[in-house]
Amino acid sequence: MAKAYEEHLDKNAANHQPLTPLSFLERAARTFPDHPAIIHGDQRTSYRQWWERSLQLASALAKRGIGKGDTVTVMLSNTPPMLEAHFGVPMTRGVLHSLNTRLDAAIVAFQLDHAETKVLIVDREFSGVVKEALALATVKPLVIDYDDPCYPADAPYPKGERIGSLDYEALVASGDQAFAWSMPDDEWDAISLNYTSGTTGNPKGVVYHHRGAALMAYTNTIHAGMAKHCVYLWTLPMFHCNGWCFPWTLAVQAGTHVCLRWVRAKQMYDAIADLGVTHLCGAPIVMSILINARDEDKRAFSQQVTFNTAAAPPPEAVLSGMADAGFAVTHLYGLTETYGPAVVNEWHGEWDALEKGPRTAKKARQGVRYAALEDLTVMDPETMEKTPADGETIGEVMFRGNIVMKGYLKNKKATDEAFAGGWFHSGDLGVMHPDGYIQIKDRSKDIIISGGENISSIEVEDALYKHAAVASCGVVAKSDDKWGEVPVAYVELKPGRTATEAEIIEHCRTLLARFKVPKAVIFAEIPKTSTGKIQKFRLRDMAKG
Repeated sequence: MAKAYEEHLDKNAANHQPLTPLSFLERAARTFPDHPAIIHGDQRTSYRQWWERSLQLASALAKRGIGKGDTVTVMLSNTPPMLEAHFGVPMTRGVLHSLNTRLDAAIVAFQLDHAETKVLIVDREFSGVVKEALALATVKPLVIDYDDPCYPADAPYPKGERIGSLDYEALVASGDQAFAWSMPDDEWDAISLNYTSGTTGNPKGVVYHHRGAALMAYTNTIHAGMAKHCVYLWTLPMFHCNGWCFPWTLAVQAGTHVCLRWVRAKQMYDAIADLGVTHLCGAPIVMSILINARDEDKRAFSQQVTFNTAAAPPPEAVLSGMADAGFAVTHLYGLTETYGPAVVNEWHGEWDALEKGPRTAKKARQGVRYAALEDLTVMDPETMEKTPADGETIGEVMFRGNIVMKGYLKNKKATDEAFAGGWFHSGDLGVMHPDGYIQIKDRSKDIIISGGENISSIEVEDALYKHAAVASCGVVAKSDDKWGEVPVAYVELKPGRTATEAEIIEHCRTLLARFKVPKAVIFAEIPKTSTGKIQKFRLRDMAKG
Protein backbone atom coordinates (compact mmCIF):
# COMPACT_ATOMS: atom_id res chain seq x y z
CA MET A 1 0.00 0.00 0.00
CA ALA A 2 1.38 3.42 -0.94
CA LYS A 3 2.26 5.75 1.89
CA ALA A 4 0.13 8.88 2.11
CA TYR A 5 3.04 11.14 1.28
CA GLU A 6 3.71 9.27 -1.95
CA GLU A 7 0.17 8.64 -3.15
CA HIS A 8 -0.61 10.70 -6.29
CA LEU A 9 2.37 12.96 -5.54
CA ASP A 10 4.41 12.44 -8.67
CA LYS A 11 7.00 14.53 -10.43
CA ASN A 12 5.61 16.63 -13.26
CA ALA A 13 6.56 19.67 -15.30
CA ALA A 14 4.96 21.98 -12.74
CA ASN A 15 6.90 20.74 -9.72
CA HIS A 16 10.16 19.37 -11.11
CA GLN A 17 12.62 20.98 -13.52
CA PRO A 18 16.27 20.06 -14.07
CA LEU A 19 18.76 22.32 -12.32
CA THR A 20 20.82 24.37 -14.76
CA PRO A 21 22.66 27.72 -14.58
CA LEU A 22 21.16 28.75 -17.93
CA SER A 23 17.97 29.99 -16.31
CA PHE A 24 19.98 32.38 -14.08
CA LEU A 25 20.92 34.53 -17.08
CA GLU A 26 17.36 34.52 -18.42
CA ARG A 27 16.08 35.75 -15.04
CA ALA A 28 18.74 38.47 -14.77
CA ALA A 29 18.00 39.67 -18.30
CA ARG A 30 14.28 39.91 -17.54
CA THR A 31 14.74 41.53 -14.12
CA PHE A 32 17.69 43.86 -14.74
CA PRO A 33 17.82 44.17 -18.55
CA ASP A 34 19.76 47.45 -18.59
CA HIS A 35 22.20 46.67 -15.78
CA PRO A 36 25.82 46.29 -16.95
CA ALA A 37 26.65 42.62 -17.26
CA ILE A 38 30.06 42.74 -18.97
CA ILE A 39 32.70 45.45 -19.12
CA HIS A 40 35.59 44.91 -21.53
CA GLY A 41 37.78 47.89 -22.31
CA ASP A 42 35.43 50.48 -23.83
CA GLN A 43 32.71 47.88 -24.44
CA ARG A 44 29.64 47.79 -22.20
CA THR A 45 27.16 44.91 -22.46
CA SER A 46 23.85 44.94 -20.59
CA TYR A 47 22.11 41.83 -19.31
CA ARG A 48 19.58 42.09 -22.14
CA GLN A 49 22.39 42.22 -24.70
CA TRP A 50 24.30 39.35 -23.08
CA TRP A 51 21.19 37.18 -23.13
CA GLU A 52 20.40 38.07 -26.75
CA ARG A 53 23.98 37.46 -27.91
CA SER A 54 24.06 34.11 -26.10
CA LEU A 55 20.85 33.13 -27.90
CA GLN A 56 22.32 34.24 -31.22
CA LEU A 57 25.48 32.20 -30.56
CA ALA A 58 23.37 29.16 -29.70
CA SER A 59 21.26 29.61 -32.81
CA ALA A 60 24.34 29.99 -35.03
CA LEU A 61 25.92 26.85 -33.56
CA ALA A 62 22.69 24.88 -33.92
CA LYS A 63 22.50 25.90 -37.61
CA ARG A 64 25.96 24.40 -37.99
CA GLY A 65 24.90 21.07 -36.53
CA ILE A 66 25.75 21.46 -32.85
CA GLY A 67 23.34 19.50 -30.66
CA LYS A 68 23.24 17.33 -27.58
CA GLY A 69 26.64 15.95 -26.64
CA ASP A 70 28.57 17.82 -29.34
CA THR A 71 31.77 19.54 -28.23
CA VAL A 72 32.45 23.21 -28.88
CA THR A 73 36.04 24.04 -27.97
CA VAL A 74 37.25 27.56 -27.20
CA MET A 75 40.77 28.94 -26.95
CA LEU A 76 39.88 32.29 -25.48
CA SER A 77 41.18 34.75 -22.94
CA ASN A 78 39.03 36.48 -20.31
CA THR A 79 36.86 38.24 -22.87
CA PRO A 80 33.11 38.57 -23.60
CA PRO A 81 32.96 35.61 -26.06
CA MET A 82 34.06 33.31 -23.24
CA LEU A 83 31.11 34.45 -21.12
CA GLU A 84 28.76 34.13 -24.08
CA ALA A 85 30.02 30.61 -24.75
CA HIS A 86 29.26 29.53 -21.17
CA PHE A 87 25.58 30.06 -21.92
CA GLY A 88 25.31 29.84 -25.70
CA VAL A 89 26.98 26.44 -26.05
CA PRO A 90 24.87 24.59 -23.44
CA MET A 91 21.72 26.27 -24.83
CA THR A 92 22.23 23.96 -27.82
CA ARG A 93 22.67 21.05 -25.35
CA GLY A 94 26.25 20.96 -26.53
CA VAL A 95 29.29 20.73 -24.24
CA LEU A 96 31.75 23.59 -23.70
CA HIS A 97 35.42 22.63 -23.72
CA SER A 98 37.76 25.44 -22.61
CA LEU A 99 41.40 25.03 -23.58
CA ASN A 100 44.17 26.16 -21.26
CA THR A 101 45.76 29.01 -23.23
CA ARG A 102 49.21 28.07 -21.91
CA LEU A 103 49.33 24.59 -23.40
CA ASP A 104 51.64 23.43 -26.16
CA ALA A 105 50.39 22.26 -29.57
CA ALA A 106 50.71 18.52 -28.89
CA ILE A 107 48.47 18.63 -25.82
CA VAL A 108 45.97 20.91 -27.58
CA ALA A 109 45.83 18.43 -30.47
CA PHE A 110 45.26 15.53 -28.08
CA GLN A 111 42.37 17.35 -26.40
CA LEU A 112 40.74 18.30 -29.71
CA ASP A 113 40.80 14.67 -30.83
CA HIS A 114 39.76 13.20 -27.48
CA ALA A 115 36.87 15.67 -27.15
CA GLU A 116 35.84 15.13 -30.80
CA THR A 117 35.64 18.88 -31.28
CA LYS A 118 33.07 20.03 -33.86
CA VAL A 119 33.56 23.81 -33.62
CA LEU A 120 36.67 25.64 -32.41
CA ILE A 121 36.61 29.35 -31.48
CA VAL A 122 40.11 30.86 -31.35
CA ASP A 123 41.35 34.22 -30.07
CA ARG A 124 43.94 35.57 -32.50
CA GLU A 125 46.44 35.85 -29.64
CA PHE A 126 46.63 32.04 -29.67
CA SER A 127 46.25 31.33 -33.39
CA GLY A 128 49.86 30.24 -33.77
CA VAL A 129 49.76 27.34 -31.33
CA VAL A 130 46.25 26.36 -32.47
CA LYS A 131 47.30 26.29 -36.12
CA GLU A 132 50.14 23.95 -35.16
CA ALA A 133 47.75 21.80 -33.10
CA LEU A 134 45.24 21.51 -35.95
CA ALA A 135 48.01 20.20 -38.19
CA LEU A 136 48.65 17.45 -35.63
CA ALA A 137 45.00 16.65 -34.84
CA THR A 138 42.78 14.14 -36.59
CA VAL A 139 39.55 16.12 -36.17
CA LYS A 140 38.76 18.91 -38.60
CA PRO A 141 36.47 21.31 -36.75
CA LEU A 142 34.86 24.47 -38.06
CA VAL A 143 37.34 27.15 -36.91
CA ILE A 144 36.09 30.59 -35.87
CA ASP A 145 38.43 33.58 -35.35
CA TYR A 146 37.87 36.05 -32.52
CA ASP A 147 39.48 39.41 -33.24
CA ASP A 148 39.26 41.37 -29.98
CA PRO A 149 38.26 44.97 -30.80
CA CYS A 150 39.58 46.07 -27.39
CA TYR A 151 43.05 44.59 -27.84
CA PRO A 152 45.22 47.18 -26.05
CA ALA A 153 47.90 49.17 -27.80
CA ASP A 154 50.44 48.13 -25.14
CA ALA A 155 49.65 44.42 -25.54
CA PRO A 156 52.53 42.19 -24.37
CA TYR A 157 51.67 39.70 -27.13
CA PRO A 158 50.85 40.51 -30.77
CA LYS A 159 47.77 39.25 -32.56
CA GLY A 160 48.38 36.19 -34.69
CA GLU A 161 47.04 35.46 -38.15
CA ARG A 162 43.46 34.52 -38.91
CA ILE A 163 43.18 30.74 -39.21
CA GLY A 164 39.41 30.29 -39.33
CA SER A 165 36.80 30.33 -42.05
CA LEU A 166 34.51 32.77 -40.22
CA ASP A 167 34.83 35.69 -37.80
CA TYR A 168 33.20 35.39 -34.37
CA GLU A 169 31.05 38.49 -34.82
CA ALA A 170 29.83 37.18 -38.16
CA LEU A 171 28.99 33.88 -36.49
CA VAL A 172 26.93 35.60 -33.80
CA ALA A 173 25.23 37.88 -36.34
CA SER A 174 24.08 34.81 -38.28
CA GLY A 175 22.10 33.62 -35.24
CA ASP A 176 18.55 34.38 -34.17
CA GLN A 177 17.77 36.30 -30.96
CA ALA A 178 14.50 34.38 -30.81
CA PHE A 179 16.28 31.01 -30.70
CA ALA A 180 14.06 28.49 -28.90
CA TRP A 181 16.53 27.17 -26.35
CA SER A 182 15.30 24.55 -23.91
CA MET A 183 16.21 23.17 -20.54
CA PRO A 184 18.48 20.10 -20.55
CA ASP A 185 16.67 16.78 -20.83
CA ASP A 186 18.26 15.82 -17.54
CA GLU A 187 20.26 17.88 -15.05
CA TRP A 188 22.83 15.05 -15.23
CA ASP A 189 23.55 15.98 -18.87
CA ALA A 190 27.07 17.24 -19.54
CA ILE A 191 27.53 21.01 -19.63
CA SER A 192 31.31 21.32 -19.88
CA LEU A 193 34.58 19.47 -20.26
CA ASN A 194 37.84 20.39 -18.53
CA TYR A 195 41.13 18.55 -18.73
CA THR A 196 43.46 17.78 -15.85
CA SER A 197 47.14 18.57 -16.20
CA GLY A 198 47.99 14.94 -16.90
CA THR A 199 49.96 13.46 -14.02
CA THR A 200 50.99 10.49 -16.13
CA GLY A 201 50.57 10.30 -19.86
CA ASN A 202 47.75 12.27 -21.41
CA PRO A 203 45.42 14.51 -19.39
CA LYS A 204 42.00 13.22 -18.32
CA GLY A 205 38.77 14.87 -19.45
CA VAL A 206 36.65 15.91 -16.48
CA VAL A 207 32.93 16.13 -17.28
CA TYR A 208 30.66 18.58 -15.42
CA HIS A 209 26.84 18.37 -15.40
CA HIS A 210 24.16 21.06 -15.31
CA ARG A 211 23.17 20.19 -11.74
CA GLY A 212 26.68 20.67 -10.39
CA ALA A 213 27.19 23.92 -12.28
CA ALA A 214 23.93 25.34 -10.92
CA LEU A 215 24.71 24.31 -7.35
CA MET A 216 28.21 25.79 -7.60
CA ALA A 217 26.70 29.07 -8.76
CA TYR A 218 24.51 29.21 -5.67
CA THR A 219 27.36 28.15 -3.40
CA ASN A 220 29.87 30.62 -4.83
CA THR A 221 27.33 33.37 -4.18
CA ILE A 222 27.15 32.32 -0.53
CA HIS A 223 30.80 31.64 0.28
CA ALA A 224 32.19 34.60 -1.66
CA GLY A 225 29.61 36.89 -0.06
CA MET A 226 28.35 38.19 -3.39
CA ALA A 227 25.63 40.79 -2.86
CA LYS A 228 23.25 42.10 -5.50
CA HIS A 229 25.08 43.86 -8.34
CA CYS A 230 28.52 42.82 -7.12
CA VAL A 231 31.42 43.61 -9.47
CA TYR A 232 33.80 40.78 -10.30
CA LEU A 233 37.26 41.30 -11.82
CA TRP A 234 38.50 38.43 -14.01
CA THR A 235 42.04 37.72 -12.82
CA LEU A 236 41.38 33.96 -12.65
CA PRO A 237 41.54 32.35 -16.12
CA MET A 238 38.05 31.44 -17.28
CA PHE A 239 39.48 28.25 -18.78
CA HIS A 240 40.43 27.01 -15.31
CA CYS A 241 37.56 24.81 -14.07
CA ASN A 242 35.21 27.10 -16.02
CA GLY A 243 36.55 29.99 -13.96
CA TRP A 244 35.53 28.10 -10.79
CA CYS A 245 31.99 28.38 -12.22
CA PHE A 246 31.88 32.16 -11.74
CA PRO A 247 30.83 32.79 -15.39
CA TRP A 248 27.52 31.21 -14.36
CA THR A 249 27.54 32.54 -10.78
CA LEU A 250 27.27 36.29 -11.28
CA ALA A 251 23.90 36.08 -13.02
CA VAL A 252 22.36 34.92 -9.73
CA GLN A 253 22.85 38.41 -8.27
CA ALA A 254 23.01 40.28 -11.59
CA GLY A 255 26.63 41.15 -10.96
CA THR A 256 29.02 42.78 -13.40
CA HIS A 257 31.90 40.91 -15.07
CA VAL A 258 34.99 43.05 -15.62
CA CYS A 259 37.14 41.31 -18.23
CA LEU A 260 40.90 41.38 -17.94
CA ARG A 261 42.97 39.80 -20.69
CA TRP A 262 46.28 39.87 -18.79
CA VAL A 263 46.99 40.14 -15.07
CA ARG A 264 48.81 43.46 -14.75
CA ALA A 265 48.99 45.63 -11.65
CA LYS A 266 47.93 48.99 -13.12
CA GLN A 267 44.94 47.53 -14.96
CA MET A 268 43.79 45.72 -11.81
CA TYR A 269 44.04 48.82 -9.61
CA ASP A 270 42.34 50.97 -12.24
CA ALA A 271 39.43 48.52 -12.45
CA ILE A 272 39.10 48.32 -8.67
CA ALA A 273 39.17 52.10 -8.24
CA ASP A 274 37.18 53.18 -11.30
CA LEU A 275 34.64 50.35 -11.62
CA GLY A 276 34.01 49.51 -7.97
CA VAL A 277 35.26 45.92 -8.10
CA THR A 278 34.10 43.95 -5.06
CA HIS A 279 35.45 40.45 -5.80
CA LEU A 280 38.27 38.68 -7.59
CA CYS A 281 39.90 35.26 -7.50
CA GLY A 282 43.36 33.98 -8.22
CA ALA A 283 46.53 32.22 -7.22
CA PRO A 284 49.02 33.73 -4.76
CA ILE A 285 50.93 35.32 -7.65
CA VAL A 286 48.02 37.71 -8.24
CA MET A 287 48.27 38.89 -4.64
CA SER A 288 52.02 39.37 -5.04
CA ILE A 289 51.47 41.47 -8.15
CA LEU A 290 48.97 43.65 -6.28
CA ILE A 291 50.98 44.29 -3.13
CA ASN A 292 54.34 44.59 -4.91
CA ALA A 293 53.05 46.98 -7.58
CA ARG A 294 54.91 50.21 -8.26
CA ASP A 295 53.56 53.17 -6.30
CA GLU A 296 52.57 54.91 -9.51
CA ASP A 297 50.43 51.90 -10.51
CA LYS A 298 48.53 51.68 -7.23
CA ARG A 299 45.18 53.41 -6.71
CA ALA A 300 43.21 54.15 -3.56
CA PHE A 301 39.73 52.65 -3.22
CA SER A 302 37.09 52.91 -0.52
CA GLN A 303 35.39 49.52 -0.77
CA GLN A 304 36.70 46.31 0.77
CA VAL A 305 37.53 43.79 -1.94
CA THR A 306 37.15 40.05 -1.37
CA PHE A 307 40.04 38.03 -2.81
CA ASN A 308 39.43 34.28 -3.07
CA THR A 309 42.66 32.31 -3.39
CA ALA A 310 43.40 28.63 -3.79
CA ALA A 311 46.62 26.58 -4.08
CA ALA A 312 49.30 26.85 -1.38
CA PRO A 313 48.36 28.91 1.72
CA PRO A 314 49.62 32.49 1.30
CA PRO A 315 52.54 33.53 3.55
CA GLU A 316 51.63 35.69 6.56
CA ALA A 317 53.48 38.66 5.03
CA VAL A 318 51.34 38.44 1.91
CA LEU A 319 48.12 38.21 3.93
CA SER A 320 49.17 41.22 6.02
CA GLY A 321 50.05 43.17 2.89
CA MET A 322 46.69 42.36 1.34
CA ALA A 323 44.81 43.43 4.48
CA ASP A 324 46.73 46.71 4.59
CA ALA A 325 45.84 47.31 0.94
CA GLY A 326 42.10 46.83 1.58
CA PHE A 327 41.62 43.20 0.52
CA ALA A 328 39.90 40.46 2.55
CA VAL A 329 41.48 37.12 1.63
CA THR A 330 39.49 33.87 1.71
CA HIS A 331 41.47 30.63 1.41
CA LEU A 332 39.84 27.91 -0.73
CA TYR A 333 40.74 24.41 -1.89
CA GLY A 334 39.46 22.06 -4.55
CA LEU A 335 40.28 20.24 -7.76
CA THR A 336 39.18 20.22 -11.36
CA GLU A 337 37.07 17.19 -10.42
CA THR A 338 35.12 19.26 -7.86
CA TYR A 339 34.20 22.17 -10.20
CA GLY A 340 37.04 24.16 -8.66
CA PRO A 341 37.10 25.08 -4.95
CA ALA A 342 34.77 22.97 -2.81
CA VAL A 343 36.41 23.66 0.55
CA VAL A 344 36.62 27.00 2.34
CA ASN A 345 38.59 28.14 5.37
CA GLU A 346 35.60 29.56 7.22
CA TRP A 347 37.22 32.17 9.45
CA HIS A 348 36.12 32.69 13.05
CA GLY A 349 36.26 36.26 14.31
CA GLU A 350 37.87 35.23 17.60
CA TRP A 351 40.86 33.83 15.69
CA ASP A 352 41.93 37.40 14.90
CA ALA A 353 42.98 37.77 18.55
CA LEU A 354 45.38 34.82 18.43
CA GLU A 355 49.14 35.26 18.51
CA LYS A 356 50.84 35.26 15.12
CA GLY A 357 51.92 31.60 15.25
CA PRO A 358 48.53 30.05 16.13
CA ARG A 359 46.74 32.50 13.81
CA THR A 360 49.01 31.55 10.91
CA ALA A 361 48.38 27.87 11.67
CA LYS A 362 44.63 28.47 11.40
CA LYS A 363 45.09 30.29 8.08
CA ALA A 364 47.18 27.42 6.68
CA ARG A 365 44.29 24.98 6.86
CA GLN A 366 42.13 24.32 3.80
CA GLY A 367 38.91 24.28 5.83
CA VAL A 368 35.45 22.76 5.70
CA ARG A 369 33.11 21.68 2.91
CA TYR A 370 31.15 24.07 0.71
CA ALA A 371 27.43 24.15 1.43
CA ALA A 372 26.75 22.28 -1.83
CA LEU A 373 29.20 19.49 -0.98
CA GLU A 374 27.56 16.71 1.02
CA ASP A 375 30.65 15.36 2.76
CA LEU A 376 34.38 15.93 3.11
CA THR A 377 36.69 13.64 5.05
CA VAL A 378 40.14 12.12 5.40
CA MET A 379 40.42 8.34 5.03
CA ASP A 380 42.86 5.50 4.79
CA PRO A 381 42.48 4.76 1.04
CA GLU A 382 43.10 1.04 1.60
CA THR A 383 40.66 0.36 4.44
CA MET A 384 38.31 3.28 3.60
CA GLU A 385 38.13 4.05 7.32
CA LYS A 386 38.19 7.65 8.51
CA THR A 387 41.40 8.76 10.16
CA PRO A 388 41.26 10.14 13.71
CA ALA A 389 40.49 13.85 13.88
CA ASP A 390 43.74 14.56 15.68
CA GLY A 391 45.47 16.89 13.22
CA GLU A 392 48.31 14.37 12.90
CA THR A 393 47.15 11.12 11.27
CA ILE A 394 47.64 11.43 7.52
CA GLY A 395 45.13 9.98 5.07
CA GLU A 396 43.66 10.80 1.68
CA VAL A 397 41.24 13.72 1.35
CA MET A 398 37.93 12.51 -0.08
CA PHE A 399 34.79 14.21 -1.34
CA ARG A 400 31.18 13.18 -1.80
CA GLY A 401 28.36 15.25 -3.28
CA ASN A 402 26.67 16.95 -6.20
CA ILE A 403 29.64 19.18 -7.04
CA VAL A 404 31.83 16.20 -7.86
CA MET A 405 32.34 15.50 -11.57
CA LYS A 406 30.34 12.99 -13.59
CA GLY A 407 33.61 11.20 -14.30
CA TYR A 408 36.45 11.08 -16.81
CA LEU A 409 35.51 11.15 -20.50
CA LYS A 410 36.11 7.80 -22.24
CA ASN A 411 38.08 6.51 -19.27
CA LYS A 412 36.07 4.01 -17.23
CA LYS A 413 39.12 2.63 -15.43
CA ALA A 414 40.20 6.03 -14.11
CA THR A 415 36.59 6.90 -13.21
CA ASP A 416 36.10 3.69 -11.26
CA GLU A 417 39.38 4.21 -9.41
CA ALA A 418 38.48 7.81 -8.56
CA PHE A 419 35.09 6.78 -7.13
CA ALA A 420 36.16 3.56 -5.36
CA GLY A 421 34.15 2.96 -2.20
CA GLY A 422 31.59 5.65 -2.99
CA TRP A 423 33.95 8.59 -2.46
CA PHE A 424 35.98 10.75 -4.82
CA HIS A 425 39.65 10.13 -4.09
CA SER A 426 41.48 13.45 -4.42
CA GLY A 427 44.99 12.04 -4.43
CA ASP A 428 45.90 14.69 -1.85
CA LEU A 429 47.19 13.65 1.55
CA GLY A 430 45.99 15.53 4.60
CA VAL A 431 44.81 15.47 8.19
CA MET A 432 41.52 16.17 9.92
CA HIS A 433 41.70 18.57 12.85
CA PRO A 434 39.50 18.12 15.93
CA ASP A 435 37.22 20.99 14.85
CA GLY A 436 36.52 19.34 11.47
CA TYR A 437 38.87 21.48 9.36
CA ILE A 438 41.12 19.62 6.94
CA GLN A 439 44.71 20.50 6.12
CA ILE A 440 46.69 19.27 3.11
CA LYS A 441 50.09 17.85 4.03
CA ASP A 442 51.36 16.49 0.72
CA ARG A 443 50.30 15.52 -2.76
CA SER A 444 50.36 11.84 -3.39
CA LYS A 445 51.08 12.34 -7.09
CA ASP A 446 53.76 14.98 -6.51
CA ILE A 447 51.83 17.70 -8.27
CA ILE A 448 53.45 21.13 -8.18
CA ILE A 449 51.05 24.10 -8.10
CA SER A 450 52.74 27.09 -9.68
CA GLY A 451 50.79 30.28 -10.23
CA GLY A 452 47.57 28.29 -9.85
CA GLU A 453 48.57 25.82 -12.58
CA ASN A 454 49.21 22.14 -11.89
CA ILE A 455 52.57 20.79 -13.02
CA SER A 456 53.24 17.06 -12.98
CA SER A 457 56.72 16.26 -11.70
CA ILE A 458 56.53 13.03 -13.69
CA GLU A 459 55.97 14.92 -16.95
CA VAL A 460 58.95 17.18 -16.27
CA GLU A 461 61.11 14.20 -15.32
CA ASP A 462 60.17 12.46 -18.55
CA ALA A 463 61.44 15.48 -20.47
CA LEU A 464 64.68 15.54 -18.50
CA TYR A 465 65.32 11.85 -19.17
CA LYS A 466 65.23 12.59 -22.90
CA HIS A 467 68.49 14.49 -22.54
CA ALA A 468 71.35 12.22 -23.49
CA ALA A 469 73.49 13.17 -20.48
CA VAL A 470 70.87 12.59 -17.76
CA ALA A 471 71.20 9.36 -15.79
CA SER A 472 68.72 10.06 -13.01
CA CYS A 473 66.54 12.97 -11.98
CA GLY A 474 63.84 14.11 -9.59
CA VAL A 475 61.60 17.17 -9.77
CA VAL A 476 60.04 18.73 -6.68
CA ALA A 477 58.36 21.95 -5.66
CA LYS A 478 60.30 24.81 -4.15
CA SER A 479 58.53 27.64 -2.35
CA ASP A 480 58.45 30.86 -4.31
CA ASP A 481 57.14 34.25 -3.15
CA LYS A 482 55.79 35.13 -6.58
CA TRP A 483 54.39 31.83 -7.91
CA GLY A 484 53.66 29.97 -4.65
CA GLU A 485 55.68 27.00 -5.89
CA VAL A 486 58.06 26.43 -8.79
CA PRO A 487 59.57 23.20 -10.15
CA VAL A 488 63.24 22.56 -9.47
CA ALA A 489 65.15 19.63 -10.94
CA TYR A 490 67.84 17.52 -9.32
CA VAL A 491 69.92 15.84 -11.98
CA GLU A 492 72.55 13.12 -11.83
CA LEU A 493 74.62 12.89 -15.01
CA LYS A 494 75.84 9.77 -16.74
CA PRO A 495 79.51 8.92 -16.12
CA GLY A 496 81.76 10.86 -18.46
CA ARG A 497 78.96 13.15 -19.68
CA THR A 498 78.64 16.88 -19.05
CA ALA A 499 75.81 19.41 -19.24
CA THR A 500 75.13 22.89 -17.94
CA GLU A 501 72.06 24.20 -16.16
CA ALA A 502 71.27 26.47 -19.12
CA GLU A 503 71.55 23.54 -21.53
CA ILE A 504 69.17 21.37 -19.48
CA ILE A 505 66.64 24.19 -19.16
CA GLU A 506 66.77 24.92 -22.90
CA HIS A 507 66.26 21.19 -23.58
CA CYS A 508 63.13 21.24 -21.42
CA ARG A 509 61.79 24.31 -23.21
CA THR A 510 61.67 22.33 -26.45
CA LEU A 511 59.46 19.67 -24.83
CA LEU A 512 57.31 21.43 -22.25
CA ALA A 513 54.97 24.37 -21.90
CA ARG A 514 57.02 27.29 -20.58
CA PHE A 515 55.47 27.34 -17.09
CA LYS A 516 56.42 23.68 -16.58
CA VAL A 517 60.14 24.19 -17.25
CA PRO A 518 62.32 23.85 -14.11
CA LYS A 519 63.34 27.21 -12.67
CA ALA A 520 66.62 25.72 -11.48
CA VAL A 521 68.70 22.61 -12.14
CA ILE A 522 70.91 21.27 -9.36
CA PHE A 523 73.50 18.64 -10.25
CA ALA A 524 73.75 16.12 -7.42
CA GLU A 525 73.68 12.46 -6.54
CA ILE A 526 69.99 11.49 -6.45
CA PRO A 527 69.01 9.85 -3.12
CA LYS A 528 67.42 6.43 -3.64
CA THR A 529 66.07 3.56 -1.59
CA SER A 530 67.74 0.16 -1.54
CA THR A 531 65.43 -0.87 -4.39
CA GLY A 532 66.42 2.12 -6.52
CA LYS A 533 63.31 4.28 -5.92
CA ILE A 534 64.02 8.01 -5.78
CA GLN A 535 63.40 9.48 -2.33
CA LYS A 536 61.33 12.53 -3.15
CA PHE A 537 61.02 13.53 0.49
CA ARG A 538 64.80 13.98 0.69
CA LEU A 539 64.76 16.09 -2.47
CA ARG A 540 62.04 18.27 -0.92
CA ASP A 541 64.20 18.73 2.16
CA MET A 542 67.13 19.70 -0.08
CA ALA A 543 64.90 22.21 -1.89
CA LYS A 544 63.94 23.84 1.42
CA GLY A 545 67.60 24.43 2.18
